[in-house]
Amino acid sequence: MPDEWVEVTADERFIKRERAKARELRKTPYFQQLLRQGICHYCHNKFPVSELTLDHLVPVTRGGRSTRGNLVVCCRKCNQEKGMLTPAEQLLSQLEPSPEKSSSPTPEED
Repeated sequence: MPDEWVEVTADERFIKRERAKARELRKTPYFQQLLRQGICHYCHNKFPVSELTLDHLVPVTRGGRSTRGNLVVCCRKCNQEKGMLTPAEQLLSQLEPSPEKSSSPTPEED
């Protein structure tokens, strides 16, 4: 599981401050326009504004900041699935073999 190699580096004050900044940025015309468009950054599906969140590409708990370049609009499901991973780490975690695949028998050699 990727949780084994995720390192949380930010302190609680930093996290609280950056999340407050993100809430303020959500009110800006730039993010309001993205929210009205309703397209999730990750799955590219369309959602009503009430089902969208702002996600930090580099998570706040990993030292990411609440800036326009680090925040994207996404659906709740994608945001929860991403968790504390960066997008690159999320892709790598999807490449890890599942337990079912790794326990399958190998073909017999002649």
